[in-house]
Amino acid sequence: MTGFSYADASQQWFAVVLADHGEEARSRAFALVEAGDTTESGCIETPTQDARRVRFMGRQMPAYRFIFCILNGVEAGYDDVVRHRCNNKRCINPLHLELGSRGENLQDERDFAANGVDFGLL
Repeated sequence: MTGFSYADASQQWFAVVLADHGEEARSRAFALVEAGDTTESGCIETPTQDARRVRFMGRQMPAYRFIFCILNGVEAGYDDVVRHRCNNKRCINPLHLELGSRGENLQDERDFAANGVDFGLL
């Protein structure tokens, strides 16, 4: 048996959106980024208490996950985490986001607690 590949429901959803609704999704992602407020550290924050959520094509998710996946063409699965290099959950700056695992995200939290954020690395 060759050629078998498993894609969870999240990966399948992103694949359909990127293939069939890519232009509309990119437009929405750029509009979300443009509506944010830029801080001195370069974060683009949403005007919300916590991470903003966005609904698109019947699915709701954190805005930072939607923005990262759509603008980078990534079909993220349930086990994939969009990490904030700036450690600011309200940040939707695509340059501050990267894909990783839950373990890497936990290590980020530990590093931040011990050392803070080095904005020079962003």
